[in-house]
Amino acid sequence: MKQRLHNIYRPIDERKKDFKEVERNLTAAEIKQQANRCTECGIPFCHGSGCPLENVIPEMNAAVLAGNYREAWNILSSTSNFPEFTARICPALCEGACTAGIDGSPVMVRQLEKVIVEKAFELGYVTPFKAEKSSGKKVGVVGSGPAGLAVADELTRQGHAVTVFEKNTASGGLLRYGIPDFKLEKWIIDRRINLMKESGIKFECNTRIGVDVAIEYLCKRFDAVVIAIGTPEARDISVPGRELSNIHLALEFLNGQNRANAGEIDAKPL
Repeated sequence: MKQRLHNIYRPIDERKKDFKEVERNLTAAEIKQQANRCTECGIPFCHGSGCPLENVIPEMNAAVLAGNYREAWNILSSTSNFPEFTARICPALCEGACTAGIDGSPVMVRQLEKVIVEKAFELGYVTPFKAEKSSGKKVGVVGSGPAGLAVADELTRQGHAVTVFEKNTASGGLLRYGIPDFKLEKWIIDRRINLMKESGIKFECNTRIGVDVAIEYLCKRFDAVVIAIGTPEARDISVPGRELSNIHLALEFLNGQNRANAGEIDAKPL
């Protein structure tokens, strides 16, 4: 059986100079080799007990092996709203359920998903969407993190007019302000947000519900309001030494570093 690739990172001398993604792009030969590993599976469990989204992984990888990226994208996007995000930050539970991992190493499902996504964008398969007909209903979504974006995407596809409210300068929530750039570069979020705008979804940033806009106003303006405020508060822990000074939660650093990289705030040296 062919082996899983382990040299998937950009050279150290290159990546230590920037905050870009640390993983390199796979070659055409490597992509084909890894997709072919999926065909050696007897009974797949990856898409059922492994993937929470139930992505149809075997058929998706078979399309990659055949070089049919349109079919691969159609399969992937049928179960996943934002595969460009999961292809980079998902813990890849599917790989934990991969049959090839029983007596070897699992198939590189996450990396193959990323290949499909970027090929689809490159070849023009990812386009703005329009519902077949309008429902005449308006929905307000509070929060533009993964949950808020997914809700907005689904509701718009059902024909509802959606407006997303975000307290920060830019949309994305934890994707933008909690995930380091080396895992998820922020232009990837912007690319998706632009597609959603072209699909008719409105975004109102720098807007705090309850401060700038009253929730009562939202209830009058919209037929329904979805609260998707995410996880901005970190979970503290009680361990010996937690009471000492100069101990901070990781989200404080991640938020500040991402804002500094984006130019929202000045980076101050320690």
